[in-house]
Amino acid sequence: MSTLVIVFAKAPVPGLAKTRLTPALGADGAAALAARMLAHTLAQAARAGLGPVELCATPDASHPALQAAAAAHGARLSEQGGGDLGERMHRALERGLRQHGAALLVGTDAPSLDAGVLRRAAQALAEHDAVFVPAFDGGYALVGQRRADARCFAGMTWSHARVMADTRERLRAAQLRWAELPAVADIDEPGDLVHLPPGWLDGLPGVGPGPGPEPAA
Repeated sequence: MSTLVIVFAKAPVPGLAKTRLTPALGADGAAALAARMLAHTLAQAARAGLGPVELCATPDASHPALQAAAAAHGARLSEQGGGDLGERMHRALERGLRQHGAALLVGTDAPSLDAGVLRRAAQALAEHDAVFVPAFDGGYALVGQRRADARCFAGMTWSHARVMADTRERLRAAQLRWAELPAVADIDEPGDLVHLPPGWLDGLPGVGPGPGPEPAA
């Protein structure tokens, strides 16, 4: 069964990407970290070998950094389109599932989502309707489906500490079978930076010397 891996991302532009990290890293440093996290996520998605990788961008896919990242990792580019986060995620999954037996959707905020985690998530979909990787902050870092189902997303309030808990309630009400993998850290706020792998802040503008690590391929 071919599994599409969809990576949701913004262009790594100062003032647009990872803005909540600006107090700690500055606008340029936050954008540089966003670029590093994007490259890492695409590399892991390609390394997982599950099927095609799609970089699904907002507000559009025209930025040269997005085009270069997609080309470097063999990903196709698409746009998230309008609507709230739930509408955009459902639309991307629904579109992908027209051509693939399963689809995983991830952001770029969780460096722990490596190729092994992606493979385990895809394996879970062989016996479940959906799969999630919860985040320590109460949301989730990965969602996967075998059939597009808007009930996980429609009318949801996002960016709060009960997103995963609310999603579980919806899944139970819909009588859907789902799997959860171990929770991971999202890198959203300055306090989350302690969860970055060693060396990931090295060489960022205004942060410290050195070239920084190459994202794992």
